[in-house]
Amino acid sequence: MSRSVFAIGLAALLSLPAAVRADETPDAGAPEARGAAPAAEPETPSVPAEAAQNAEQSTGYTPDPAAANPALKIRGYFDIGFARAGGNGTSYSPNETTLPLDYGVDTFAPAVNSRGDVASTNSGGQFTNGFLPHSMGIGGHASAFINTVDLDVAYAPTSAPILGFVRVQALPRLASSGDSSSLYVEQAFARFMPFASAEFALTIGKSDSVFGIEYLENEAPLRVGITPSLIARYTTGQILGAKAFYRIQLPSIESAISLNVAATANGTLVDTLSPADSSQTGRPIFAGRLGYELNLPSLELKLGGSGQRGPRNDQPDPTVYQWLLGADARLLVGPVELRGELVHVQQDEGGYDKLNSLGTQTVASGFSATGGYGQLGVHFDLPWSGLRKITIYGRYERRHAQFEGYRAITVDRITAGVRADLWQQVAVKSEGLLNRELVGAPDSENNVWTNSLVFNW
Repeated sequence: MSRSVFAIGLAALLSLPAAVRADETPDAGAPEARGAAPAAEPETPSVPAEAAQNAEQSTGYTPDPAAANPALKIRGYFDIGFARAGGNGTSYSPNETTLPLDYGVDTFAPAVNSRGDVASTNSGGQFTNGFLPHSMGIGGHASAFINTVDLDVAYAPTSAPILGFVRVQALPRLASSGDSSSLYVEQAFARFMPFASAEFALTIGKSDSVFGIEYLENEAPLRVGITPSLIARYTTGQILGAKAFYRIQLPSIESAISLNVAATANGTLVDTLSPADSSQTGRPIFAGRLGYELNLPSLELKLGGSGQRGPRNDQPDPTVYQWLLGADARLLVGPVELRGELVHVQQDEGGYDKLNSLGTQTVASGFSATGGYGQLGVHFDLPWSGLRKITIYGRYERRHAQFEGYRAITVDRITAGVRADLWQQVAVKSEGLLNRELVGAPDSENNVWTNSLVFNW
């Protein structure tokens, strides 16, 4: 798809009658209020269904047996997409000579859904080394597809301050070798909330990241748009291990301070970059976020700083380390939300036995990257039960990265979209991505126009 085709798609996008999701932000109350499935793993503790409170917005956790009845909740959603990507659906250029081929371009750029799956990763037989996203296998052709079929099961007995949660997802996919559909356990955890007088929760199992803020929008019903940012690959992966959350209210200054820490078998990178279901080194990886909130009647400000340190989990040597630093901010004033995030990642060089969800690769190369995004969204509440809300949003993002011994590349992306929320069960989204290669990488026809219909129950 050429730049002109992108412009046509973007114009069509902006002409759609839009509406936004039930609530502008992913941490704006109970899942029912958002019309979404139970919160995957909010930044602060939650309980399922009517009793659920996204921790960042709640005023404190108090067990409510009546609201938690029935104890067993079954919910879910499905996400149907339609997209067209430019060129052959990849970021590879006919002029690219770097091998591995995925070291000279941003393979994650032509994303088409909330999981960050791209239109294609087909390298035409040229060597790649596993720095790849998952693929929908549509190439440069316009196509409908099913992104996710999600089933959530939560159990929270009224007799104990505990929650068990399982999220299983069916992912219909097509690869060059044939059908590659899978059934994926996205989350499986137990959460303990022992103190009725304190906002404290201990979570054990496979759950959401604690790094930054973008993981709050991992699931399609919660994400205001469709695609994740260019830095989401480093911060939004599921983590396996233990984490603890604590928040203290400061009512005299209308503020709160929170701490989210984790010790896990893997890090916060997505599963295509680092295995998410076991430790390859036998050593834990530590991560955490310190947050501050100012909650005024007409304004909310949220600031956070994150860090991560531990061995790379895509190779077996426990002395090969990686570390991440990040900062995030959110400002909410009436119908306007401004958010941004910065991250830096550094990975030492590993051995010749790199492993991720795509299989065994050749070498865990030394790597560094710095990137960030800023997103502005405006929502309009509507007086109709069918068309409840419209959100228009735009995002600018930029990423600079380099594999050790290879040239550095800098790319950016301009994303614009609209979302319509229909009743409390349906969200319709349309989004355009203008991907640009600024330095180091050859120009590529990798712009995307993508659409999504999300139905949740």
